[in-house]
Amino acid sequence: MQAPPPVNAQGVAPSSITGKLDEGPSQEDVHSEIKDLSLEEKGNAEGSTSRRLAQTAGSLGGHTFKKTVGNVNGHHAGYVLPSDVDEDTFLRFIEDVKAIVGNENVVVNHDPEHQGETDYLSQPKFHDFFAIQPKDENMASAVIQPKSTDEVSQVVKAANKHKFPISPVSIGRNLGYGGTAPRMRGTAVLDLRRMDKIVEVNEESAYCLVEPGVSYFNMYEHLRKIGSNLWIDCPDIGWGSMVGNMTERGAGYTPYGDHFMMHCGMEVVLPTGEIVRTGMGALPDNNTWQLFQYGFGPYHDGIFTQSNFGIVTRAGFWLMPNPGGYKPFLITVPRKEDLAELVERIRPLRIGMVIQNAPTIRHVLLDAACLKTKSDWIGDADRLVTEDEEYKIAEEMNIGYWNFYGALYGPPPMQDMLWSVIWGSLSQIKGSKHFFEDQVPSTSILHSRAKTLAGIPNLLELDWISWLPNGAHCFFSPISPVTGKDSSTQYDFVKKRASEYGFDFFLTFVIGLKEMHNICCLVYNREDPDQVRRMKELIEVCIDEAARLGYGEYRTHIAFMDQIAGTYNWNNNAIGKLNETIKDALDPNGILAPGKSGIWPARYRNKGQAAQ
Repeated sequence: MQAPPPVNAQGVAPSSITGKLDEGPSQEDVHSEIKDLSLEEKGNAEGSTSRRLAQTAGSLGGHTFKKTVGNVNGHHAGYVLPSDVDEDTFLRFIEDVKAIVGNENVVVNHDPEHQGETDYLSQPKFHDFFAIQPKDENMASAVIQPKSTDEVSQVVKAANKHKFPISPVSIGRNLGYGGTAPRMRGTAVLDLRRMDKIVEVNEESAYCLVEPGVSYFNMYEHLRKIGSNLWIDCPDIGWGSMVGNMTERGAGYTPYGDHFMMHCGMEVVLPTGEIVRTGMGALPDNNTWQLFQYGFGPYHDGIFTQSNFGIVTRAGFWLMPNPGGYKPFLITVPRKEDLAELVERIRPLRIGMVIQNAPTIRHVLLDAACLKTKSDWIGDADRLVTEDEEYKIAEEMNIGYWNFYGALYGPPPMQDMLWSVIWGSLSQIKGSKHFFEDQVPSTSILHSRAKTLAGIPNLLELDWISWLPNGAHCFFSPISPVTGKDSSTQYDFVKKRASEYGFDFFLTFVIGLKEMHNICCLVYNREDPDQVRRMKELIEVCIDEAARLGYGEYRTHIAFMDQIAGTYNWNNNAIGKLNETIKDALDPNGILAPGKSGIWPARYRNKGQAAQ
């Protein structure tokens, strides 16, 4: 048996990542990304791998928002408070938490200088950078930054003492879904970014244990530093929290792309302040917490995702061992109508695990927006891109109307075998083409996808947000079966609605083992009140229409949580009632993230709008 090839720190054989059928991104490229990351993490725009977005934000001259406390939208002047909490109670709560985490780690929202800078590299602390409704509606009262699980527990106990609501975020980069903003006005943000320990990396059993402040960049850089042969899996933008993305049930693109599926064991602070460990972690002195997910008795981990039932302060993740080789590829199909056949051919390959990872089908405008602005492409940012222009852009970029990005994992003979099956099927689509990295120009999106498909974090995907001036984005993310009919239905109805409301529409289908995430990327000018209004109305219309067609969203912006929760209403809203029962049992004072995912505690139930 031939020995496996040597590997780099990410676990990819160098001979398998330089350009031919068994090749990919160079070591120099990878090092460049990490070098950029270190600066980006310090908030330095010059260190961003997304130069165009940084320049766009910089051109706004800092663009500090107007003061958003005091007499705004009819709210009482003074601190930003929940509807049922007075100022004296708030100040006593703040004094208590300062004694727990230190004065320097509590920032109160009463001074415009604390509103934070407003670009992608230095985001506001108290509200959603990409607000889809008046910013004051989801404005936080304070930001609290604990350093340990014990401090989180003490803060939660103080919140119960004063009955003051708090909303946890891991790092707060969930942009397009609400960022750091709480669901309910006046809630204090519990920002866990100072909890940034990589507690353990186990090379032999291929797992890690991390705190919420650890980003994908942090973990990748750490694995390089220790010379590990393990891979991480990261989403499109690698600056977010591993724990935060998992608890929102986010995804990546390697064979380990389902982040909740690949987690193992949680440490959780309950809404009362009690600390629990799930799975095997409940057994004192165990040695299998990150190896066996379930433990004994009921399995609890799922209730701590997309919920307000607890605060995850540690989580384990399975890491992917070096596959012995790696080869990213791009397959293009030329016509809009090719989508259905493409999806039908991909489904049996994915279900049969011939396609090993979570691949993507990307619309031409998504790739185009990563390279140039709308004005650069068509000379006008104020009108919709026509279908003829879409085809012209595809021709200029030498890509298809639909573009399928995937990868081959394993030694070269295994890659050859898998490729013969994949291309053998997809080549039957009239006009389809395939490309490897050494066959595309330096501007090709394949190079950035090659990093992501190998679990190498990068930031290029930020650039499509600059499609419009003052670009912001909001996601509409329904789930569907992996069928040609469903993919065409979803594309057609969202495209039609987006056009009616005056927005270009581009999307990526992410193909799981049995289902498909349709990530609709909707860009608007955040400084244009009419565009903001129309974007909110568009997504509300799409939510209702998708539900009528049998499609539900897997994730959403805070502004639409109640609406989407209301569509999951089988059997007289039985699941909603179950969520409320759990919420009231675990959080009798209703202090943890009221309204998250449409789950309101008894204290605020049926008073959501009044609470705003």
